[in-house]
Amino acid sequence: MWALPKGNIGSEEKPDATALREVAEETGVEGQLVEKLGDVRYVYTWAGERVFKVVSFYLLRYSRGRLGDLPAATAHEVAETRWLPLEKGPKLLAYKGEQEMAAKAVEAVRAL
Repeated sequence: MWALPKGNIGSEEKPDATALREVAEETGVEGQLVEKLGDVRYVYTWAGERVFKVVSFYLLRYSRGRLGDLPAATAHEVAETRWLPLEKGPKLLAYKGEQEMAAKAVEAVRAL
């Protein structure tokens, strides 16, 4: 199952800074913000409580680092990292919202 990097916004951290941090922690590479792609909203149940969640996704441009060179503190969160052609993202990602964001990324890159 393939998924995009994501995580909780840190104290006094902005969503775009969270995206940059999470990508570095979960892939080993650093990127530069290009644009916000959108938000995915969903509901799940945790310990008998309904949780409403909003995840913001951003298009990033690679700047440096080595894929899979993960910080020790977060390496346990990731089974595998891999580069793949952007156009394959909408078909390979496990979650519908992430598939939609990958499709938006394809459109955004074509428009650059």
